Amino acid sequence: MDKSAIDKAFDGSIPKIYDTLLVPLIFESYATDLVQRLGSRSIFSMLELAAGTGVLTRALATKLPPEVAIVATDLNQTMIDQAIAIGTTRFVEWKQADVMQLPFEDSTYDAVVCQFGAMFFPEKSKAFSEVHRVLKPGGVFIFNVWDRIEENEFADTITTALEAVFPLDPPRFLVRTPHGYHDCNLINKDLANAGFTSKPEIETVEARSKATSNQIPAIAYCQGTPFKNEIESRDAAKMREAIDAAAAAIGRRFGLKNVDGKIQAHVVTVEKQQL
Repeated sequence: MDKSAIDKAFDGSIPKIYDTLLVPLIFESYATDLVQRLGSRSIFSMLELAAGTGVLTRALATKLPPEVAIVATDLNQTMIDQAIAIGTTRFVEWKQADVMQLPFEDSTYDAVVCQFGAMFFPEKSKAFSEVHRVLKPGGVFIFNVWDRIEENEFADTITTALEAVFPLDPPRFLVRTPHGYHDCNLINKDLANAGFTSKPEIETVEARSKATSNQIPAIAYCQGTPFKNEIESRDAAKMREAIDAAAAAIGRRFGLKNVDGKIQAHVVTVEKQQL
């Protein structure tokens, strides 16, 4: 089984469930945070990487001045299609693109942003070097990554719960990829290797993940992420059992209604030095 291919496949039914359930569960508050960090900067050209179904894109389009040109990209065309279907308050240029080889000229953008995408980059330093290349001198790269899974309570609870469903080979997607790039020293090293000579600022930001029932996080994680692919690669017939086990574990720890769990991420800000 090619885990790297499974981890990056946001296709089939995943984009809609991702946007409907997972976006309000864990992404919206961090999108607001990223936009606020851009608010005081003089920006006229903006590139978003790993835009997914557009939660950050919509916030950028709404909050940034209308003269800021926004280009939003994602590796998965199915995610872009879902984002386009939802729409934005003003024009955004959408483009399918691989961060490992960005289809843009050198020194094009005043800012590059990426919400919870860097964990999926197969070679972090190479991807960051592409960001460095397309940034203008003095431009800023702002991105966030999830902290270790133990600091993210729903994800941790669900991962542990599925060990009972698949005892011989438990799915580890959430540990391996979304929560697998939390070492701040490694992030600093990867940025330096990519050509960023200024010191990054890394802030750890805690937030709350809330839902009206224990079923919502269970479905969101098991069917709205590539965790779905990993479950089905073991036994597609056990998807209902996996969701039930996840919901039961959430219920035991957080209750059956109005569940509330901790989430935590690192937010990284680094500038490309002026010439």
